[in-house]
Amino acid sequence: MTAQKVGAQRVSLITLGVTDLVAARAFYARLGWVEHRESRQDVAFFQMQGAALALFGRADLAADQGRPGAQLGSGAVTLAQNFATEAEVDAAFGAALDAGATALKRPETVFWGGYSGYWADADGHVWEVAMNPFWTLNPDGSLTLPE
Repeated sequence: MTAQKVGAQRVSLITLGVTDLVAARAFYARLGWVEHRESRQDVAFFQMQGAALALFGRADLAADQGRPGAQLGSGAVTLAQNFATEAEVDAAFGAALDAGATALKRPETVFWGGYSGYWADADGHVWEVAMNPFWTLNPDGSLTLPE
C-alpha cells in the first residue's frame, strides 16, 4: 500500500445533501445507478469510476459537518458527465428527464465549441451532460485532460 500525498488533486467521495433520502434513492435508481452494499438506512453510496457518490439527509449532513441547524443549499456546484458524441449527451439528458429530473437547459452547441445541457435532481443538485470535442475520453469513460 502506498501513502497518499497530502493535498493531492483528487476527489474520493462526493456527498449530496438531500431533503428526502427515500425519494433521492428512488431517483438515482431510476437513472440506473446501483447502490453499493455499504449503503445504510441513513446514507446511500454509489460506486463511480475512481470515486463514490453518497446521498445523505441535509440535516444529518449539517450536523456531521459540525454545523447543526445550518441551512444547506444546492446548485452552486455542477457535477458533470462527459460523453463521446452529441447523441450520447441527448440520450443521457433524456434518461435523466425520464427518471424525474428537471430540465434546466436542453443540450445545445455552446460557445466553447462543445455540446452540453443541464438538469437538476429533486434537491436542486445540478448535473451537466456534455461532449467536448477537445478532450478525449478514455475507453472506460474517464477523462484525462490534455497535456
